[in-house]
Amino acid sequence: MKDLFSVAGKVALVTGGSRGIGEMIAGGFLAGGAKVYISSRKAEACEAAAARLMAAHGGECIALPADLSKVEGVAALAAALAAREPRLDILVNNAGASWGAKLGEFPEAGWDKVMDTNVKGPFFLTQALLPQLRAAAAAGAPSRVINIGSVDGRGTPMFDTFSYGPSKAAIHHLTKMLAARLVRERILVNAIAPGPFPTWMLSTGVGFGGKTEGDGVDWDKVGKMNPSGRVGTPEDIAGLALFLASRAGEYVVGEVIACDGGLLAAR
Repeated sequence: MKDLFSVAGKVALVTGGSRGIGEMIAGGFLAGGAKVYISSRKAEACEAAAARLMAAHGGECIALPADLSKVEGVAALAAALAAREPRLDILVNNAGASWGAKLGEFPEAGWDKVMDTNVKGPFFLTQALLPQLRAAAAAGAPSRVINIGSVDGRGTPMFDTFSYGPSKAAIHHLTKMLAARLVRERILVNAIAPGPFPTWMLSTGVGFGGKTEGDGVDWDKVGKMNPSGRVGTPEDIAGLALFLASRAGEYVVGEVIACDGGLLAAR
């Protein structure tokens, strides 16, 4: 029981790990003793986040920049990881995009970018990393895939982000399909559907201009609209990810778990 939530000695890849929810999850894994790779589109931001995470949590965090909205970027990331690691215990498909525009003005580019990043990227990255996930599963405990969805994939979003909610609903359903096919190979697939967290993406929607702290940023005000009276914290999202990645979550398969402070329950 003392090691129930342990990820010590595991190898993890967190996409979109340079900020927001991805950085929070990566921090939780590092603090738990895992070796963590993070990926994001901008190389400089990815390297800076890796250094920041190691300074805060210790351990080893390696930046592997990649554009996961394109299959070429997916292939490059998979090859870069395979060159460094024979196995992958934990894959967190967190990299995501959103696009806001009025219904009558919503562009095809906004639809394609979001669908490519949020649905196509996770599918083809999981596919490309199956050899490493299978190797980890064969060596010991089941390997894990954790897809990051959204409460907007389970309810109607409050913003005019017409491709975002459908993309997250798609990743929720893809989670179940992959789980059903991979569980017999000891690869466990689940999803987390976060609610409001203090991230760049939500900041742009609530009028903070992408800032997550400083002048003009009032997360308490945003939190008051949530049943729990607050936005999420790193402990909230990292704790759930650690549960799903450890022995504690080994009997959970194909689930989409909300981490939202009661938002969906109250709708």
